[in-house]
Amino acid sequence: MNAEIESRARDPVCGMSVDPATARHRADHAGASYVFCGRGCLEKFTADPKKYLAPRPAPTPAHAGALWTCPMHPEVRSNAAGPCPICGMALEPLEPEAASEANPELAAMQRRFWASLALTVPVAALGMIGAEGRGAQWIAFALATPVVLWGGAPFFARAWASLSGFRLNMFTLIGLGTGIAYLESVVAFLAPGVFPPSFRMHDGTVPTYFEAAAVIVTLVLLGQVLELKARAQAGDAIRALLDLAPKTARRIATDGGERDVPLAEIVKGDLLRVRPGEKVPVDGKVEDGHGAVDEAMLTGEPMPVEKAPGDSVAAGTLNGSGSFVMRAERVGRDTKLAQIVALVAAAQRSRAPIQSLADRVSAWFVPAVAAVACVTFAAWWLAAGAPSTGLVNAVAVLIIACPCALGLATPMAVMVGTGRGARAGVLVRNAEALQRLEKVDTLAIDKTGTLTEGKPRVVAVRAAAGFGEDELLRLAASVERASEHPLAAAIAAAAALRGLALAEARDFRSVAGEGASATVEGRKVAVGNRRFLQSLGVAPGADERDQAGHTLVLVAIDARHAGTIALADPVKPTAAASLAALVADGLRVVMLTGDRREAAEAVAGALGIAEVSAELSPQGKADAVKHLAGEGRSVAMAGDGVNDAPALALASVGIAMGTGADVALESAAVTLLKGELGGILRARRLSRAVMRNIRQNLVLAFAFNALAIPIAAGALYPATGWLLNPMIASAAMSASSLAVVGNALRLRRARL
Repeated sequence: MNAEIESRARDPVCGMSVDPATARHRADHAGASYVFCGRGCLEKFTADPKKYLAPRPAPTPAHAGALWTCPMHPEVRSNAAGPCPICGMALEPLEPEAASEANPELAAMQRRFWASLALTVPVAALGMIGAEGRGAQWIAFALATPVVLWGGAPFFARAWASLSGFRLNMFTLIGLGTGIAYLESVVAFLAPGVFPPSFRMHDGTVPTYFEAAAVIVTLVLLGQVLELKARAQAGDAIRALLDLAPKTARRIATDGGERDVPLAEIVKGDLLRVRPGEKVPVDGKVEDGHGAVDEAMLTGEPMPVEKAPGDSVAAGTLNGSGSFVMRAERVGRDTKLAQIVALVAAAQRSRAPIQSLADRVSAWFVPAVAAVACVTFAAWWLAAGAPSTGLVNAVAVLIIACPCALGLATPMAVMVGTGRGARAGVLVRNAEALQRLEKVDTLAIDKTGTLTEGKPRVVAVRAAAGFGEDELLRLAASVERASEHPLAAAIAAAAALRGLALAEARDFRSVAGEGASATVEGRKVAVGNRRFLQSLGVAPGADERDQAGHTLVLVAIDARHAGTIALADPVKPTAAASLAALVADGLRVVMLTGDRREAAEAVAGALGIAEVSAELSPQGKADAVKHLAGEGRSVAMAGDGVNDAPALALASVGIAMGTGADVALESAAVTLLKGELGGILRARRLSRAVMRNIRQNLVLAFAFNALAIPIAAGALYPATGWLLNPMIASAAMSASSLAVVGNALRLRRARL
């Protein structure tokens, strides 16, 4: 029995360490004995021991039930990797992956590219030196065939899928162009007699284009490899966030033993030890010990925050010094870090309204290009009597006009831009919010917790004649430390800041909404508002408010008015400078608050806000936003509380402080992790940068096709004698896509 008790030195209910030798509370279950820290835990265990001894659930595999989606068409969902059924692009994991995860599509394209390159180089060399004869053609045929049929197999498969489902896309054009060039070459090589005389050259032979087909496939493969790598870079912000979480956690077993286990095995209720220099593995609360935790990744606060028993800690934050034991409360996808990652990932997959322009163009673009290619071939054959040249030019048109750049213009900018915002503490829920934020001209802003700290502080202690300030504060704090009211906590904190030793309060009595009284060191002390002191027969010496908008707490000692304690919610240190910058940026700023008018006007005066609406209900704030919108304004609403949620949801763009209530975060389109107004300016700059980048990408894509298609068709030939080789067209097409991707990647360095 004793040996069994010794092997279980932790309370199975609360997990606290218990000395088996001195434990007063014990229970037996299923042949084993357990010790408890108190009767409450013993009673819980006795009522339902299985609840606390339940087997640990098996961890879920990392890729179980994984879904894949398309960066250009986020509505697409697939249970496996592969091409998008709409545009043919490679699907990406819907759930973000860590940096160590391999990209199967990239690996496959790389294998095909290097093998194709090795075969294409000699084929191209034969074409460059002008090798002729059946021997050279046999070599070209033998080397080009595996390149086209195996290296280009993914393109032909996607082209066939697009034609069979009548969802024409870039691979339709690549498949048609490459397929026509290769099939014409095979027939010309194996059965040249089927071609009419007009297709023959001066020596009677039919030209073949094995080198062109092989080079086109190889260049398209190279373009796909480079594009996939660039698209992977767009997800760097997601992977950086994922890498904040440690891979393992040190779990404390019920017998007191400790061992490192994979993070996926941690479940709610586990006790975990976090040592100096380690990252917090999951969200939870400190049970034992202390630590100085760096929370800059969540709040932007550079100074470590001291953590003691009862304090919350978040996954991914860094414990700089001290060691503590925490209880896991939110694990896996429920942690705040995981929710941030999911929010950024969802934003990267969202579609901006401006993308509808590219969608409308793309719907008609591929059929139009195919028609242009047919017209090009017919014109050269019928008008110029050069069907071979027409075939080459038609292939060049098909290849160079691939709309990949057009399709990537918007989603790449959104993907990179939202990742850049996440690194700056600006979480955007969707691309539509980014587009709307650029046009916002009015900022409606809450006061408490947004302009101010949201935590009242003592700003002045005013003692009546015969009383000292420190004594007044000490006695008041001795009473208030037994209260849970925010003002009481502020008074107790002020006394602690001055190093005042508090005394025991006896006969404590509290009246909700009015005040509290107790006997401290034999003296009758009452702390509260005017009504409370009057109910005790004390004549207050001051009102509860002053002209500065402070809240005044009245103090009576032994039935005499002893003085007042002035409290205020301090304005955030950066609020004035941030508001001035927002006004300079062209925003009209309006304060909407449920607080008293005196307090609201005091804060507004200090910050230079001219328009103030105070004492508003949640619906009143929403109505105020409606009124501003009715004036033709594009309104953004910034707030942090439950009472801000209706206005946040109603505004063109709702902006929530990351330190606020969960319902405010859910109602907002933009969340500022650092909870400070400078984030609004950063969000505006991000919006402008992303929208400017999208417009640049669209212009680049449209301009490229507008210039390239006529050149490929031979429009310059009458004046210059220039014709575009399909191999050059393939390189140009890949370059246009990479130019759009490269331009989008510049957003990673955007100054916010």
